[in-house]
Amino acid sequence: MNRRPAAAPPHAAHPSCAQAALAEVLAAAGFVAAQEEAIELTARAGGDAALLEALVARRLAGEPLAWITASAPFCGIAVRVDPGVYVPRWQSEPLVRRAIERLGPDGTAVDLCTGSGAVAVALSARRPGARVVASDLDERAVACALANEVEAYRGDLFAPLPKTLRGRVDLVVAVVPYVPTPSLALLPRDTLAFESPLSYDGGPDGTGVLRRVIRTAPRYLRSGGTVLLELGGDQAHALEGELRRLGYTVVDSLADDDGDLRGIELRLEARTG
Repeated sequence: MNRRPAAAPPHAAHPSCAQAALAEVLAAAGFVAAQEEAIELTARAGGDAALLEALVARRLAGEPLAWITASAPFCGIAVRVDPGVYVPRWQSEPLVRRAIERLGPDGTAVDLCTGSGAVAVALSARRPGARVVASDLDERAVACALANEVEAYRGDLFAPLPKTLRGRVDLVVAVVPYVPTPSLALLPRDTLAFESPLSYDGGPDGTGVLRRVIRTAPRYLRSGGTVLLELGGDQAHALEGELRRLGYTVVDSLADDDGDLRGIELRLEARTG
């Protein structure tokens, strides 16, 4: 790491120069957003040169930036992210923006596999009069979501949620694991070196958890309620038969800028189960 010897930490006296030098180091290591990361790391170090060096070493080892800075941007909000907790991805933001559109001012929403609580935080920020309830299996995730002022419960999908929600939920948002097990090896090298495969592994074809969501959601949704699922590949097609059987209508598909499927919007026409 290039650092100029000085009486005071170099980034304290010349922050732009120090950040530029750090950005070069990060860029050389293959980090795409090197300049932005340099700014975040120097801000987190707060003028402590030794701390900055330690933070940079962690990042160069591949540790998620959000764990190092204890924060990640999501839908324009700085969300707390504790070490070991799934880091919210910007690719989920279009799904959440659609969720905000669908959630009424005093509606009720459920955020499954909440992780840090980022989805619930974004919904609550835009719909402060709504009730947003979240769940996650991971104890660290629930603790982090609670620290982000989310009404979060620990357990599997809908299981830990208050039973009083049954038949009263307007919206379910599910950013659940949906990577097919054989494709886990294709994820970036550092992803599973630090993050748990439980955050990604959706079973043989990636639809295992997705199917459990759509099967249980009718117990909680009101008639006409909405489910927003993040998924990919041909998973929407793979779910078609079961969606029809359960009384869902596919309202819309959400694609990214490359035209790849990123999510689907469902409406429950008639409650079952």
